[in-house]
Amino acid sequence: MRTKLSQFKFELPEELIAQYPTDIRDESRLMVVHKDSGKIEHKVFKDILEYLVEDDTMIFNNTKVFPARLYGRKEKTGARIEVFLLRELNHEARLWDVLVDPARKIRVGNKLYFSDSNDEDILVAEVVDNTTSRGRTIRFLYDGTEDEFQGELSKLGNTPLPKYINRDAEKIDRERYQTVYAKELGAVAAPTAGLHFSEELMKRLEIQGVDFAELTLHVGLGTFRNIEVEDLSKHKMDAEYFRVPEKAAQVVNKSKKANKRICSVGTTSMRAIESAVSAEGLLKSAEGWTNKFIYPPFEFNVANSMITNFHLPKSSLVIMVSAFGGHELIMDAYQTAIKEKYRFFSYGDAMMII
Repeated sequence: MRTKLSQFKFELPEELIAQYPTDIRDESRLMVVHKDSGKIEHKVFKDILEYLVEDDTMIFNNTKVFPARLYGRKEKTGARIEVFLLRELNHEARLWDVLVDPARKIRVGNKLYFSDSNDEDILVAEVVDNTTSRGRTIRFLYDGTEDEFQGELSKLGNTPLPKYINRDAEKIDRERYQTVYAKELGAVAAPTAGLHFSEELMKRLEIQGVDFAELTLHVGLGTFRNIEVEDLSKHKMDAEYFRVPEKAAQVVNKSKKANKRICSVGTTSMRAIESAVSAEGLLKSAEGWTNKFIYPPFEFNVANSMITNFHLPKSSLVIMVSAFGGHELIMDAYQTAIKEKYRFFSYGDAMMII
């Protein structure tokens, strides 16, 4: 029987979409869902300590969000343009794949100017290609070093909050739309399950003897792309770069062989590990691009637990979570979350599935 998109539809009250993070990272709410019994518990996030013991492993995605949203103006007309940096195509030529808005005004050959708060032009870019209706390739015309260039981008760029957060990025977002363990720059969206971890909670997990395995998956905008097909077998995911180091594979496989709890922190960690499974069902070191789409029915090879946020109806993320927790149980849990007024999406509350 084919899995259909309409099976993941539910009504979500708009007021449950979190517009700001909780005051303290590890004090967001936590729903714990037990797969075997169907039991649901209501906790605070730092209570995850109750569910993990020595030699269990947590898998973290250490990608770091870069300030990908720039506001510039078009030459001659001075029209305001939003440029969303997707990925660097050529390091030396400073070529970038971007989305522009409003797209109808931006043509090949146009120059775009980016200024600081004093209205001094810091960067200039030229549009060199049309890629999609909103997509362009631009070349930054900059003579300084790579470090200087990245410094200017960082100064001019805004935290790329998702569009369902109905406000401009603020100072708080520079810190809070980033995990405390972020290291590898390259994501345009945060791996949001990780936003609940504080440095103190990480230390307490470590003292408890829980092992950490770090991998990288650079989250792209495809994460938020609408699924347009009813038959999920026909949906194609955008490819995202990932890397599973040998050390991470060793830590995870040690726990797996000892039948310990292996907890994937987030859907991005889950996509990465399921893209790097050996013939024996173990995690192997790997690097490359993955467009793996996980939907029911799916046999998970590595993790037997996961932490995730509450996601959009009919999104690839809620579909993956349903594949892991079971469609009926997860849809019931979501109805409970709505009734209990859990906060949804990037800055919302968390769910742990065991």
